[in-house]
Amino acid sequence: MSHILETIDLEKIYKVGKVETHALRGVSLSVKKGEFVAIMGQSGCGKSTLLHLLGGLLSPTKGRIIIDGEDISKISDARRTDIRRRKIGFVFQRFNLFPTLTADGNLRLAERIHMGNGKGNADKRREILGLLKLENKMDNKPVELSGGEQQRVALARAVINSPAILLADEPTGNLDTENSEIVLDMFQELNQRFNQTIIMITHNPEAARHCGRVINMRDGEIVGEEKRENSTVG
Repeated sequence: MSHILETIDLEKIYKVGKVETHALRGVSLSVKKGEFVAIMGQSGCGKSTLLHLLGGLLSPTKGRIIIDGEDISKISDARRTDIRRRKIGFVFQRFNLFPTLTADGNLRLAERIHMGNGKGNADKRREILGLLKLENKMDNKPVELSGGEQQRVALARAVINSPAILLADEPTGNLDTENSEIVLDMFQELNQRFNQTIIMITHNPEAARHCGRVINMRDGEIVGEEKRENSTVG
């Protein structure tokens, strides 16, 4: 099966004056279409830097990043932004919803940014919000939603345009145990029902157990990985 994402000898060095910090040290990994992968490690291990590089939010110091057949390592910021808009969905620990828009409005805005017009697909928005058990919350603004509901709207916004890859950065970090389980179950259902490729950054073993593969990082390097029986690749 072909890989939808690959990194080759990826390095990232941050410089402050004469001080260099090696956030990533030659990271090579590959992810197949339809995988649900967790990247785990303690704070400072480089996992968030890796996610930002995969999402085209940072440029590597060395190495290559290939997403859905396109090398984003050495391209212009404008080109990288275009690839990110077309092929990548993001779910963050902070929900980052527009407070003046309803749940449906947040999705319509994501569609407009993706397509460059205001048409969108109302049926698909209803389908996604229904899958995430938000069909009765379409007209609610973020302040009228619980934390778990807001994260589910953020997840719906991330997948509304069918991205090649969904990147999630500690998506349950601000949620209680019950809402964390709901959101993680939703990730699993999106992975299984739509074959959505998902890469999730987490430090929580309970979150990682929902994934088909767990990659462990320490000090900017991959130090091991574990395949899980609930993998849904294919």
